[in-house]
Amino acid sequence: MIATPSLILSGTTTDTAQIVTLICIVSAVFVFIEYNAGCASLIEFRDAPPFNRVRFFGLATTVLALTVIAKGYTDPTNLTRLFEVVGSNLAEAMDFPYSPVRLVVLMLPPEAGSEMIERVRTAAGFSYLVSLLSLAFFVLVLRLNNWPNQKGGFNVWTNLPTFNPTAGVDVVARLERDGQLNIVLGFLLPFLIPAFVKLASDLFNPIQLQDAHTLIWMMTAWAFIPASLIMRGVAMLRVAQMIAIQREQAYLSAQDDEALPA
Repeated sequence: MIATPSLILSGTTTDTAQIVTLICIVSAVFVFIEYNAGCASLIEFRDAPPFNRVRFFGLATTVLALTVIAKGYTDPTNLTRLFEVVGSNLAEAMDFPYSPVRLVVLMLPPEAGSEMIERVRTAAGFSYLVSLLSLAFFVLVLRLNNWPNQKGGFNVWTNLPTFNPTAGVDVVARLERDGQLNIVLGFLLPFLIPAFVKLASDLFNPIQLQDAHTLIWMMTAWAFIPASLIMRGVAMLRVAQMIAIQREQAYLSAQDDEALPA
């Protein structure tokens, strides 16, 4: 997935290929260690599929689609034209006042040409739609498959390695607070990032999006990170709900045992 743009796009420099190769090797080693260790250190919900699968396939779909669209700008084919037309129509439908896609377009500097604006709009619209579809699919799976308790248990220690259930206040309250914070932050980020870039235009020059690799990864990150935060928030709220239900069942069971005659 990481190497897709470099493998498909023409004109990839040797330095870019070497950097991408290094990132691929490091990522592969990291994921292999995380999924084979007794307890992960960073990857959450390792043993609660399809949380990470949905995120990965959403990310891979965005990168692949934007790469095909970018390739069509230099080496057009029927496939690239199809992706470009679909992406352009989707972006046009999502480019309404105060939408995240409109804010991404508005962050571009005045000297940006119409061609660059159209490319950024297409990439933003397509990536944002894929992130919304990934989020909707995860919520659907959560409702239909009783996630994350399909196999009869959920290990907080292995699935939430960055969360310490013994620290601070009640674990349910902390999970609910962190989940709500992630959802709010995920909802606001698509609006805040373009505004921040616009305000910091002296330090970050959005005109650099004319490079295909930069455009692909910037638009992918802009859409994927907020959706991933919302999915994490929804998952944490679900875990908190599951723990609260188990506590209530244990309490009712203890009351029933006390009510039995000696």
